[in-house]
Amino acid sequence: MPEPRLAAGVWVSAYLARLGQANIPAYVIAHGDETAGAVLVKCARLDGTAQLYAREWDFETDARPWRITTDGPEPDVDAAIRRQRGFDPDLWVIEIESRDGRTLLDQEGLA
Repeated sequence: MPEPRLAAGVWVSAYLARLGQANIPAYVIAHGDETAGAVLVKCARLDGTAQLYAREWDFETDARPWRITTDGPEPDVDAAIRRQRGFDPDLWVIEIESRDGRTLLDQEGLA
């Protein structure tokens, strides 16, 4: 049975609080639907590159792990975000600034 999902706005608030506790700067750059909006996480590495994370279904386990969907020059990552927002206006986008690429997405409770 799939695990119950938090409303997107609640998850985003909790994630931002967790990042704040870890002293990782983060910003909501696109406010999506409070209840059912999907979430993208951009990690700007402050060297002109970035990674873009999205949750994707793993149909074998019925889990929704975070996966890197775009990795490279920051303008390319920004273009990928614009494309996604173009067909999903309910999408949330969170931007993290982390030289070492820490996102905390691999921690228990954030999956």
